Amino acid sequence: MPEISFALLFIAVFGGYLLGIFSGLLPGVHTNNFALALVAFAPFLADQGILPFYIVVIVLSNAISHTFHDIIPSVFLGAPDGDTALAVLPGHRLLLEGAGAEAVRLSALGSAGSVAASLLFVLPLSLFFKAAYPFLEEYMAWVLLSVVFIMLAGEKGEQVPGQGLFAKYRYKISALFLFLITGFLGLFAFAREGLLSPVINFGTATVLLPLLSGLFGSSQLVISLFTGSEIPEESTSGLKLSRKRIMRGIFTGSAAGSLVAWLPGVSSSIAALLARLFVKEDFDRKDLGLEGLGPKGVKKAAETGKSGTSLFWDPEADPELLDSSKEFIVSVSGVNTSNAIFGLVAFLVIGKTRSGAMAAVSEILGVGAFDLPTVLLCFFAVLLASLFSYFSTVYIGNNAHRVLRKLDYSKLCAGVLFGLAVMVLLFTGPFGFFLFLIATPIGMLPSFMKVRKSHAMGVILLPVILYFLGY
Repeated sequence: MPEISFALLFIAVFGGYLLGIFSGLLPGVHTNNFALALVAFAPFLADQGILPFYIVVIVLSNAISHTFHDIIPSVFLGAPDGDTALAVLPGHRLLLEGAGAEAVRLSALGSAGSVAASLLFVLPLSLFFKAAYPFLEEYMAWVLLSVVFIMLAGEKGEQVPGQGLFAKYRYKISALFLFLITGFLGLFAFAREGLLSPVINFGTATVLLPLLSGLFGSSQLVISLFTGSEIPEESTSGLKLSRKRIMRGIFTGSAAGSLVAWLPGVSSSIAALLARLFVKEDFDRKDLGLEGLGPKGVKKAAETGKSGTSLFWDPEADPELLDSSKEFIVSVSGVNTSNAIFGLVAFLVIGKTRSGAMAAVSEILGVGAFDLPTVLLCFFAVLLASLFSYFSTVYIGNNAHRVLRKLDYSKLCAGVLFGLAVMVLLFTGPFGFFLFLIATPIGMLPSFMKVRKSHAMGVILLPVILYFLGY
């Protein structure tokens, strides 16, 4: 490879890092938007003497920085992107409990920890997938169906004495209904993706923006408006989660993210579902004096000072599950960062691109240009971008709460809800806005049915499963 200037390398990393802050903090803007733009500008930059390698470094640094910063709008605004959709509810809950800054710090720690963990996984997973990839791709539908079965089987809901034999299956049936209705919504939307007509085009428009914004973003904002939630006066960034749960979150998130990065059509959101299966809800309702209580009983206990809950009860939002929410935030962040890193590894080992960023890297440089020094410099760029991103994510998380608490939270929710609607309309057009309107009330169903909102990921899972089955 040509001689590399470390000064230019640093500038490229810093430039990608800044782009990642912008794309991470602004809902609707993704790393793919910048990756496509850099591909278009690559010939011009090459004419100016800028090596394609530096452009690749910008793309990689942007992708890594984005995975650190994209948790911030999910926690503070309830505005998800495709990779942080499942983090909206636990993140929003932690914000209302005065732990918004802690949630962001835990997320940064999860992302940073996954960088170290991912480097440990590189060699063994590269050897394994190089040999096993064709077999796994052939049976991917059955792997995903197993994940769905485990998700549904693990839905227990509230068990109240005297409800009868059918009660123990009621929540599983509700979860299955939610999975199927969101799955059919996904099938409907993906089959008509060509109807999207963005007013502002930042690249290829996708139905995931209106679907996930409705299911996981606006639905939670509407519930917050109904319940009259408020941001507490104080918020701490101190880590109150045990070291064991932090390490478990990092490991499960890194493992899930590094595994799905090799597989076609399997997103970070599905990896987050895999990681969710390992997040334990470590509390004893008997010790809390809540044994045998249903949602109404818990609500009554809240009113007498025993516990706390909201009008729209949700298993993942129960105050006693705050540690589970925190661990899941760590895990989701680990998933996203690990997935970004292993997107590069999968490209180098099996020659397949699994993201817009890696497609851009393939277009700019090509897999044949990656000799050992180039690969090592790419990983150095990833580490440097991660270091920058960790500190800026924590800083922004600490200061965002101070700004938001000065605002009327109901007006803020209404403003963000309006902003989401406008964003969807501008980036996806009338059809995308129609999908957003349908997805919003469906996203509120889990709180009424008292099941986990993660079952709404059927919007992605069902279409992907049918794709692998050949339908």
